[in-house]
Amino acid sequence: MAYSVNTTPLLQEYDSENEESQINPEVCIRDEKPLFKPSEPRDKYFMSYLIFYLLGVVTLLPWNFYVTADDYWMYKFRNTSINSSVVNASAKRTPLQAEFTSYLSVASAVPNLIFLVLNTAISHRISLNKRVIGSLLFMLLLMLLTLAFVNINTDDCQQLFFGLTIAAIVLLNVCSAIFSGSIFGIVGKFSPFYITAVIGGQALGGIFAALAEIAALAVGASSTHAALVYFIIGNVTIAISIVCYVLLEKSVFFKYHVAHHPQLNEFQSESIQLEICYRVILKKMWCHGLSVFLTFAFTLSVYPGVTVLIESEGKGHGNRWNDVYFVPTIAYLLFSLGDYLGRIIAGRVLKPKNITVLIILSIARFIFIPLLMLCNAQPRHYWAVVFDKDYQYIVILFLCALSNGYLANIVAIYVPKFVDHHEKEIASCIMTVFMGVGLTLGSVVSLFMVRLL
Repeated sequence: MAYSVNTTPLLQEYDSENEESQINPEVCIRDEKPLFKPSEPRDKYFMSYLIFYLLGVVTLLPWNFYVTADDYWMYKFRNTSINSSVVNASAKRTPLQAEFTSYLSVASAVPNLIFLVLNTAISHRISLNKRVIGSLLFMLLLMLLTLAFVNINTDDCQQLFFGLTIAAIVLLNVCSAIFSGSIFGIVGKFSPFYITAVIGGQALGGIFAALAEIAALAVGASSTHAALVYFIIGNVTIAISIVCYVLLEKSVFFKYHVAHHPQLNEFQSESIQLEICYRVILKKMWCHGLSVFLTFAFTLSVYPGVTVLIESEGKGHGNRWNDVYFVPTIAYLLFSLGDYLGRIIAGRVLKPKNITVLIILSIARFIFIPLLMLCNAQPRHYWAVVFDKDYQYIVILFLCALSNGYLANIVAIYVPKFVDHHEKEIASCIMTVFMGVGLTLGSVVSLFMVRLL
């Protein structure tokens, strides 16, 4: 057996390029384990957790506040031949009243999807602070414009106001997509505890919007006065979130998780550039993306386009609960409570872990589409009303909301565990794209669902 002996003197000069070319790359292994594990800073008083919760609320705030202000939109698009400062509960809905929520869903979902994709592509080219603060400022400006329209008489130009409202919704959701994509991308670098905070904040935002609407209806003398109070609350919330984000991004805890790579020591993190391949990331998580796509597609097919049309069995008999509070309390508050509870349960239970089971559960939620279509939605022309009792509708809607929140959160928690640390931000952004596709498809389908009633 022949042996090769290295006869190069230790101090002899050599050609580095030739020497490197002789190194066998298969046996050249770089030790990427840190010599010392850096200590993780504490989240003092859970301030970062609470701010992530608030930011989660704001990710869907334009959507929640627009869609929940049903009484205001019904007043703006009412039959103007009936001179009243409030909506007549017994009057038949006009075409704009009946279809506005479905158009709102489409105008929200389509730009949301487009800019979620763009945000994923540009997340490494535009700084996080510019994306987050810039989107929040534009969101605040558009919400202030919405507030200004409350006291403007639009009775003689309902079609023009409808078009301006849809345009504002489109722009708001462009901002919302950039903001939510950025927040979900960055929180993927934190523990599941903080991911649950953002996910839970989204559902809590629905509860917050519904409570604000109910409170505004309770204290407002008219639909416009109630809307004035309602949209002021929304604007104040966005302003507070801007201040809170500035405080968050300056904290040591936030900087540690955003900038630090736990598998690399300081020298290695500077010397090694980790490549990000979208195809590789997608291959690791496409099943989870399919699950969240199905979940939101089935939900948005009937919520809120169909559910906002479902009336109480006692409507039109002079009872304020049936005529005024039923839709904001059941269609929005109850749904948001169920959605929130489902997300909280998912964060505690973390089962099932098998992605095939999750996909099957997501597909099974299709049953809620015909169930809700058979409830007492008005006006209707084709489907018969099968579930005409309030309690039947309440049970169906709550189960729909509970399963939506549970599946949405458990998939969002699992995804960062299936990718490497440097891939987590992009993986979370891709998940928001899957969610956006589901929202868009569901919103388009809801237009047909309303006309099929």
